[in-house]
Amino acid sequence: MTAPPAPGPLVVIGDTLLDVDVEGDAERLCPDAPVPVVDAGPERARPGGAGLAALLAARDGADVVLITAIGDDPDGRRLYGLLSQELDLVRLPLRGGTVRKTRIRSRGQTLVRLDAGDGIARYAPSQEAAEAIGRAGAVLVSDYGRGVARMARDLLGEVDVPVVWDPHPRGERPIPGCALLTPSEAEARLLCPSGYHGPDQAARRLVRELRARAVAVTTGRRGAALAVEGGPLTRVPPPVQAGGQDACGAGDRLDGAAALALRAGADVQDAVTIAVGEASRFVERGGAATVQVREQRLGDRPRTAIEVASLTRANGGRLIATGGCFDLLHAGHVSLLRRARALGDALVVCVNSDGSVRRLKGSSRPIVNLRDRVEVLRALSCVDAVLVFEEDTPAGAIEALRPDVWVKGGDYEGEVLPESGVLGRLGAEIVVLSMLPGRSTTNLIREIQ
Repeated sequence: MTAPPAPGPLVVIGDTLLDVDVEGDAERLCPDAPVPVVDAGPERARPGGAGLAALLAARDGADVVLITAIGDDPDGRRLYGLLSQELDLVRLPLRGGTVRKTRIRSRGQTLVRLDAGDGIARYAPSQEAAEAIGRAGAVLVSDYGRGVARMARDLLGEVDVPVVWDPHPRGERPIPGCALLTPSEAEARLLCPSGYHGPDQAARRLVRELRARAVAVTTGRRGAALAVEGGPLTRVPPPVQAGGQDACGAGDRLDGAAALALRAGADVQDAVTIAVGEASRFVERGGAATVQVREQRLGDRPRTAIEVASLTRANGGRLIATGGCFDLLHAGHVSLLRRARALGDALVVCVNSDGSVRRLKGSSRPIVNLRDRVEVLRALSCVDAVLVFEEDTPAGAIEALRPDVWVKGGDYEGEVLPESGVLGRLGAEIVVLSMLPGRSTTNLIREIQ
């Protein structure tokens, strides 16, 4: 007897935010205003919104694909790096700045939250997103009113797997036939503009008006009120009480747990019971503030060129590469490297080995050995990593790095580069930068002699 095939991945579609917590001590008041003074410690970043729901589901061991809009700004690249390490990501374009929510906290209590960013998803049909939906075992739509859910309506037209939809009052109307809707009590109140008479009645009403198979109105420490199409209303209490704890992220935890339970074949009442239990335990442990994500930043300057290339791509950045002998480093070299680095987010310098230099320049070269040439290049703040190649051309190094831009000095202008073939195959842009007049290693050697 063969085992049934494993379900497809959980596909999460929705708006992702960058959440940042700044923890510090607050033991005194400001002398010129009755507000606490926080001696801030280091900040910790994590994905928020749909990104948090997807991350927590992935940490449950599920195969997760996140379809979301991420901006090409510093916060967006940071967010991409936080997400791409733990799940598959289908990136949609964002118009405007990445939404960032910064909480200033002391001793587990949020004192103030600072919101920034006006990003709205730009509607752009995505074949990659459609293919992900086609493989899904279940779908979670996490609508935070930032536009991604509008695309979900088109993508989910003929889907035949369970769909969990967390609606937002400023977001999209859920598609008919969703397996479960999960508004909070505050959201349910806004979704019932003609009158709200408690979570029980709201759950029943939203089942009818939004044509859903089930609605669970979440009520914080009281659990959830579950109404099922054609069935009775059920109260689902939490198994643990976490009153007074930080509830940030509880809804995202509940949504992901419910979607995973439905994906595994649970009926909706069991799925909501599981989800309420997971959310309450999540809050009991401290909520989103306890979610730690290993953050990789371009500023960490990893040791190897391949690490820099991989990290740059993971952060959605633009990788610049250039190559040469860099024998007797001079002002012309430094100018070229600084301008090259300004073209993107990281610069890798490909350096000819000593043997390669001798074959290109003659037996008297290099003047400076490879170890010293690499050490000097690595000391430059504009250089993120150095990659040594033994061949006569950097084609192999370029193949390994896959840069977005390859930079050459102005003395190559008009010539066909030996590495043009591999650059064309990779779709890399070639940028020729002018050299400082009169600066060259050959001239330096002539003057020394």
